[in-house]
Amino acid sequence: MKSYLETAIMAAIDGGKAIMEVYATDFDVEIKGDDSPLTIADQNANTIINSYLVNTPIPIISEENKQTNYSERKSWDSCWIVDPLDGTKEFIKRNGEFTVNIALVKNGKPHLGVIYVPVSKTIYYTAEDASTSFKLVLDDENISVKEIIKNAVQMKPALQNEPVLVVGSRSHLNDKTKNFISEIEKNKTVEIVSKGSSLKFCLVAEGEAHVYPRFAPTMEWDTAAGHAICAAVGVQVIDQNTQKPLQYNKEDLLNPFFLVSI
Repeated sequence: MKSYLETAIMAAIDGGKAIMEVYATDFDVEIKGDDSPLTIADQNANTIINSYLVNTPIPIISEENKQTNYSERKSWDSCWIVDPLDGTKEFIKRNGEFTVNIALVKNGKPHLGVIYVPVSKTIYYTAEDASTSFKLVLDDENISVKEIIKNAVQMKPALQNEPVLVVGSRSHLNDKTKNFISEIEKNKTVEIVSKGSSLKFCLVAEGEAHVYPRFAPTMEWDTAAGHAICAAVGVQVIDQNTQKPLQYNKEDLLNPFFLVSI
């Protein structure tokens, strides 16, 4: 697992470098078949990340790869799940709240997770045994993985105190989410913490928020890395249909609604 974690960290940082090269230009935006935006940054980062992960014996599910048919995927006991640029809308808005997400999933459960924030040069990752998670702001993107692991700070979720910090998306805040917040407000004071991309998971994992309700569509590559980082610090990511943790490498890669909480 150590070598896989190191590979994922290097892939995420180098993918982030490719994203920032495009971020500095007047890039074009395409619209995919599902009406989601796509830029050359997504594609360039995907190419770099795949170049790292293909050297492992583990198959890859990436938003920007052609998806392997479930008849083959269902036999996988492990897989990488990748979003080379999570928060493309945030990237286009140039607000900095976009990430690189890489997760290693074992038997449907996220084990390792790496999230890299290219603009702030911040990396979040799980320990190799998934026993905890860490955070580090890089002074230099050419830093070695050894130095990252040496200097990173352990993450801890917040105590459940008031006000209840509810993290939401800059792009999604629907009626179901508003109703969820209203229920909390019957007994406690609530503050909304607005953030884009998989950073919402990181906020809960590092104690900057208490709960993240997601009652809108997401895909497995949007959540797998964040789920791993949260799970490693004792934060739950619960499917609102089954009341069990989200599962991965499903036949349908669309997630159900879920709740992230301590």
